Amino acid sequence: MIIAIDGPAGAGKSTISKNVASKLGLNYLDTGALYRALAYALDANGTPPAPGDRLNEELKKLDVQLADGMVIVNGTDVSQEIRTPHVDSIVSPYSALSQLRAHLLDLQRRQALSGKGIVAEGRDIGSVVFPEADIKIFLTASPEERAMRRYKERLSKGESALYDDVLLIVKERDRIDSTREVAPLVKPEGAYLIDSSFMSEEQVVDKIVSIVLKMTNSDLEGLDP
Repeated sequence: MIIAIDGPAGAGKSTISKNVASKLGLNYLDTGALYRALAYALDANGTPPAPGDRLNEELKKLDVQLADGMVIVNGTDVSQEIRTPHVDSIVSPYSALSQLRAHLLDLQRRQALSGKGIVAEGRDIGSVVFPEADIKIFLTASPEERAMRRYKERLSKGESALYDDVLLIVKERDRIDSTREVAPLVKPEGAYLIDSSFMSEEQVVDKIVSIVLKMTNSDLEGLDP
C-alpha cells in the first residue's frame, strides 16, 4: 500500500505522516528531508541552485540515506542541520531543479518496494513520484496558521524568531513551489483535501486513518474503521 500525503510547507505533513504510518503499521518516507539534505550539502560546498554540469557532478558525489530516524549525507548525520531557518530559505530553489528531482526520484520509488507499504509525504508525491498511489491526501492550512506553527516550533527550540519574518518565508516558499516549471505543488487528482487550520494533530491523524480504513475496507494492525 502507498499513501501519498502532499501539501505546502508548514502544513504538518511530517508529524502527521509519521503518526499515520505508526498507526497503520507502515513505513514512513520523509521526502522533504531528502531534498533538505541535498540543498544543505550543495549550499555548504558552494554549489548554487542553478542547472548545469557542475550540479550533475556535485550530485554524483552525494549519498543520502534515511536510517533510524536520521538523515545521513556521505556518512554524516545532518538531521539537525537541515531543519534550520537557513535551509528553510534555500530548499525551494534547489528542489525546483529538474536535475535534483530526477536524482532523487528512483530513490523515493525504491522505498515502495520495502514490503509492507509506505506513507510518503512531500510536494509532488501523489502527482509525480507515486501517481498511482492507493490513497492520496492533500494536507493544507492557511499561511498564517502554518507560519505560527513554525514560529512556535523555533521558539520552543530556543531559537530567535519573528512571526512576520516566518510568514514571509512561508508565503515565498508557497510562491516558488506553486509556480516552478518542474513538479509544481498541486492538489493531485483524486486526493482528499484536509484543511488542518482548526484541527489538532490527533484529529488530522484520525481523519486520515479513517479514510484509509474505509477505502481499503480492511482492519490494518487491528484498527477498526
